[in-house]
Amino acid sequence: MDLSEYKGVFIYAQETDGKISPISLELLGKAKELAANLEEKKVTAVLLGYHVSGLTDELAEYGADRVIVVDDPALEEYTSEPYAHALASVIDTYKPEILLIGATAIGRDLGPRVSARVHTGLTADCTGLEIGDYPLTAVPGHEADQKHGQLLMTRPAFGGNTIATIACPNFRPQMATVRPGVMKKAEPKPGAKAEVVNYNPGFEKNNCWVEILKVVKEVSKAADIQDAKILVSGGRGVGSKENFSILQDLADALHGTVACSRAAVDAGWMPKELQVGQTGKTVRPNVYFAIGISGAIQHVAGMEESGLIIAINNDPNAPIFDTADYGIVGDLNQVVPLLTKKIKAALAEKTAA
Repeated sequence: MDLSEYKGVFIYAQETDGKISPISLELLGKAKELAANLEEKKVTAVLLGYHVSGLTDELAEYGADRVIVVDDPALEEYTSEPYAHALASVIDTYKPEILLIGATAIGRDLGPRVSARVHTGLTADCTGLEIGDYPLTAVPGHEADQKHGQLLMTRPAFGGNTIATIACPNFRPQMATVRPGVMKKAEPKPGAKAEVVNYNPGFEKNNCWVEILKVVKEVSKAADIQDAKILVSGGRGVGSKENFSILQDLADALHGTVACSRAAVDAGWMPKELQVGQTGKTVRPNVYFAIGISGAIQHVAGMEESGLIIAINNDPNAPIFDTADYGIVGDLNQVVPLLTKKIKAALAEKTAA
């Protein structure tokens, strides 16, 4: 493999129901940062689907300099074989140095299949990406062996108890799946245009193809906590499913959304889609209330980028206080209702004025 042939930062632009997935726009923002640290500064989005050419302008507005479009009836619904064939063919033809994929249900299926086909590595569920040296510190006497300009991919390891930094120095592209909500979207530039390249590798059915007979969409009644500006999150310390009504009162007063830790989900108090953390969702609201949450690293990994973190816990030594901007030590059954009452009174006074 001639590594010098591989240039540019690519992202897989996931399209679902005629819309670009938010994680794809987050990846474009990170791709721009990575490209700025490399000699090749062009960012390319790879858009796969059927009748998707109308989405190229949105990708351009969020940072794509070029959009490679594979538009074919075989890609109307996501299935593993045609999508893996299409993306692997794009890699073989255009030779990206870096390829980023969202760690969605689709991305977690597609990424490993593609990396195996093009014979490269894949780092899954990344929470950090940067350009740097490998090894991080040169081995004494072997400084010349240190490689520069490598993609350093950071992810939780060993159940979230440590953080691993991984590189892929000898194969290309350097591939990573990235958790939704971890990276920030770039500010859109309305009217921006990208070079559009139409590409089709051709599709032939084989014994790995599947036929979709019916698509049944689940309707979730839970709010999307990744879109919330204010989150009121509860953990094991809340004590019961019924006690989450106290948190709901606070969230209603603030026009926010209730979320939870894994312990609350495991106890059957709250649904999985409201879980924040390493095995849940990564969020970055303007304000995050951590109520009855101890602050294990698995949970903190999902909310530490919040604008303002307020912790309420009856244990003064709870690790959550190390992360919080403000902390209240006390019984949440007393503190939260009082806080809700004060907030409602302040808002009523502001409205009256």
